[in-house]
Amino acid sequence: MKFCSQCGHTVIQRIPEGDSRLRYVCEQCQTIHYQNPNIVAGSLPTWGRQVLLCRRAIEPRLGYWTLPAGFMENGETMEQAARRETVEEACANLKDLQLYMLVDVPHISQVHVFYRAELASLDFAAGPESLEVRLFDEADIPWSELAFMTVHKTLECFFADRKLEVYPVRTDALPPSRPI
Repeated sequence: MKFCSQCGHTVIQRIPEGDSRLRYVCEQCQTIHYQNPNIVAGSLPTWGRQVLLCRRAIEPRLGYWTLPAGFMENGETMEQAARRETVEEACANLKDLQLYMLVDVPHISQVHVFYRAELASLDFAAGPESLEVRLFDEADIPWSELAFMTVHKTLECFFADRKLEVYPVRTDALPPSRPI
């Protein structure tokens, strides 16, 4: 950050009084610019024993498979964001959403949140951010072609939990050196 979004003057980094972290501060208008993590919300859509995956049509990881997910927008809940991203990427509607996986990704200041859900119908297609959308059996998941470690972890947990037919809300964190 170089300029204040309130008045346009140059910002500096310092620890504001009463704070313990280095922040961008405008010395002209005294605005403190807090930078906080972004939330990536998505779904793990199923149809029977199959999971819906999307092949990415955009960077990062163009051409790799992922669960439908993306950045949460202001004014929406995490569940609304997961539903919206599923419609945008897979033209699919969901039912019975259940919070399932939270993964902290501190090295890029993100939190990834996934909801288990059932597809409302088999009416799905590639949206503008997807090259292709497909249902996969567990044995056919393209593990080496998954776009993000958070998706890999979510799918691993899901298939392990499915064997026990118990789906706790899970939390995890990627170490700083791991890709997302």
